[in-house]
Amino acid sequence: MKINVIGCSGAEFPGHNAPAFLLDEEILFDAGSLTSTLNEKAQMKIRNIFITHAHLDHIRSIPFLADNIVVGKKHTKITLFSISPVIRTIKKHLFNSAVWPDFTIIPNPGDAILNLVALKAGEPVILDGYTITPHKVNHTVPAVGYLVEDIKGKRFFYTGDTGPTAGTWKKIKNNRLDCLIIDVSFPNSMGELALKTGHLTPELLRKEIGSFDQAPEHIYITHPKPQYIMTIKKQIAALRMKNLTILKDGDIIRV
Repeated sequence: MKINVIGCSGAEFPGHNAPAFLLDEEILFDAGSLTSTLNEKAQMKIRNIFITHAHLDHIRSIPFLADNIVVGKKHTKITLFSISPVIRTIKKHLFNSAVWPDFTIIPNPGDAILNLVALKAGEPVILDGYTITPHKVNHTVPAVGYLVEDIKGKRFFYTGDTGPTAGTWKKIKNNRLDCLIIDVSFPNSMGELALKTGHLTPELLRKEIGSFDQAPEHIYITHPKPQYIMTIKKQIAALRMKNLTILKDGDIIRV
């Protein structure tokens, strides 16, 4: 598996892209920054988007991708997956013909650019040789992370935004992870804010990893706030955990 880190930032500044992780060119996990980063050819290869939650920094590029398909007179169709509350929010508040044209009925209801598909937590989808299972995580709005397994048995889990989420790890404890992509947004000094807003700090990360029967082979940090990145880096290094990396935009993860 090859994962292109299009964006992994917890805030928007020049050079810091919102979350978007592209698996093998066609499957996207979150869509915060793809249209401001990928060229048209790369955008048109995307067929399926899995959204963790409906916060703007995770869905922002979807409307622009749909618009690019129409304007470019392409025949690309996009299937958008998430749990029901997320799908409802996106339909009601984004593709509602007020904030943005309703691309779930454009160019016509029977042949729309966007197909919204509601998933149930814990129930897998088989797609392009991958088994993709949403699992609920702890955030301020309904949210899931995704467990992804290929035909060779390689597995990674992408949390999206999450605070402490022991229940999630219990559900996947029998699935040894080759790769964990996990939210660490704030430094330790902002632990109260992290908990209130559904995020992690380096110290909270340490506790999360401690709940695993077997630690993931590789751990990648996503969503750090750029304002505190240097402090977060120092605190992550102080954990002295093996195979722990803070991601940056443009990284390639091979699982």
